[in-house]
Amino acid sequence: MTPPAPAPAPVAAPAAASGADADAIVIGAGPNGLVAANILADAGWRVLVLEAEPVPGGSVRSDRGVHPDYVNDLFSSFYPLAAASPAFRAMRLERWGLRWSRARSVLANPLPDGRCAVLHQDATRTAAHLETFGHGDGDAYLRLAALWDRIGTEVMRALFTPFPPVRPAAALARRLHAAGGLRTLRMLALPARRLAEEEFHGPAAPLLLTGCGMHADFSPESLGGTGFGWLLLMLGHQHGWPVPRGGAQQLSDAMVRRLESLGSAVRCATPVTEVLVRHGRCLGVRTAGGEPLRARRAVLADVPAPALYGGLVGWEHLPSRLRDDIRRFQWDLATFKIDWALDGPIPWLADGAAGAGTVHLADGLDQLTRWAAQLARGLVPDRPFALLGQMTTADATRSPAGTESAWAYTHLPRHIRGDAGAAPGAPEIGPRWTEERREAMAERVEREVERRAPGFRDRITARRVLAPPDFRQRNRSLPLGALNGGTAQAHQQLVFRPVPGTGRPETPVAGLYLASASAHPGGGVHGACGANAARAALRAERPATRFLLGPALAAAQRLLQGGGPPRDDPPRDDPGKEN
Repeated sequence: MTPPAPAPAPVAAPAAASGADADAIVIGAGPNGLVAANILADAGWRVLVLEAEPVPGGSVRSDRGVHPDYVNDLFSSFYPLAAASPAFRAMRLERWGLRWSRARSVLANPLPDGRCAVLHQDATRTAAHLETFGHGDGDAYLRLAALWDRIGTEVMRALFTPFPPVRPAAALARRLHAAGGLRTLRMLALPARRLAEEEFHGPAAPLLLTGCGMHADFSPESLGGTGFGWLLLMLGHQHGWPVPRGGAQQLSDAMVRRLESLGSAVRCATPVTEVLVRHGRCLGVRTAGGEPLRARRAVLADVPAPALYGGLVGWEHLPSRLRDDIRRFQWDLATFKIDWALDGPIPWLADGAAGAGTVHLADGLDQLTRWAAQLARGLVPDRPFALLGQMTTADATRSPAGTESAWAYTHLPRHIRGDAGAAPGAPEIGPRWTEERREAMAERVEREVERRAPGFRDRITARRVLAPPDFRQRNRSLPLGALNGGTAQAHQQLVFRPVPGTGRPETPVAGLYLASASAHPGGGVHGACGANAARAALRAERPATRFLLGPALAAAQRLLQGGGPPRDDPPRDDPGKEN
């Protein structure tokens, strides 16, 4: 076997990046932070990005830590939202070394009877395949695809625009009216199980739709699960689910190279411990080394909301009600992940799984509902629903020819109350993650793969296990592996994200902007949270904004979040507290 050419090394931070002449400081070199920095640099600002970890990228990173011949992505791999994102497209990262790669098929879900639900990039081919599972399912699926053709562009514009998206929403409303109006809106708001009951007869289409919704934290019975699942399916047709050629790090490194070409800088291994505030105005930051850095125009924080409010910004600078709101902030689920170096392709019983970049491991909707119910009760599921990535299948450079770089992850309760799968004599999993419990959970996930691919375990050359506490050790913005910066449920979206307020990146502190996935529109590698924050900072420099709109927005934030001294009780779900 001839190994592929080695992936380029991660971009190193500049040796001396001073904050003395920075127009803006961005806290965090995750995808949102790097998008924000590039937009500001395009506008002529000098930007300093401060990253706590040794390399840039945040949740978009890869390494060779499992095996030197294999590239494994640490936190995320497939990027349909990045391919669709106006912010990413505007950067033209192909000029800076980014190359996309795709598997033969987008997504697969092997079924217990040996068949396999498959999402092909071609919608017509997908519909013909789904028709074999239930009469009429092909036509029902094509109706979903036709709806995307009519309103998809407006949906994406509204999704990626700061709230409220006035112009995109007006255009979307017109298209929705022509596409069925309230009936279409009702359908997209349905729980995925209800849509399956109304539209499909076979098991394949509901599994594909519901499994996509569970990339966030939508159960089959969650309001809005249909809309999110439909979005990911349709992006699979429009863009595929691409991966950066050579590893996820290549996407981050391309953004860093572009940013540095514009005269701005990224400084890694530089944690920020404080946002400096005086008289309600953000002045800059202080690093863990005690260094104060001044930002002449703005500070943008690509950190979770609970790490910013009451963390980097003291409660004495914030409205009193915000402290109580942050106490109620809901994280998304914890994550357990395994990375593998395999000496051959996964030996799936169902042929359709072999060519898919992503594979869902679920027997049917009932298993997904049971799994979600166990999580809701605080139980470690006995049969975890897992998402599996076949990275060499999607990008041949990830491992030597004939082998496979792969991973699988599943979700766990943030606060474990029990184990639904503990067998007599076996260790009960959680809440303290001993080595024995890590192995027990890894065995439970690998058992699900082995059920569908007998002989899988025999192909494992090396592996890496990441239990929930391990995520924060590698990325302090992912406490317990909360990959989406907070729940995607309706009660924490739009004007409720991250807390009830304006739904915008402005904060109660003038000159400080929330640029992370905790802001609207939420999780996913699309850069919209960072782009919205950067554009808000640019607007604040206009005279009309500086003297009229800016003070009005700050006043609105304080009005909505209350005033007066903060309460004494600390936030209940402390981001530093882990199972």
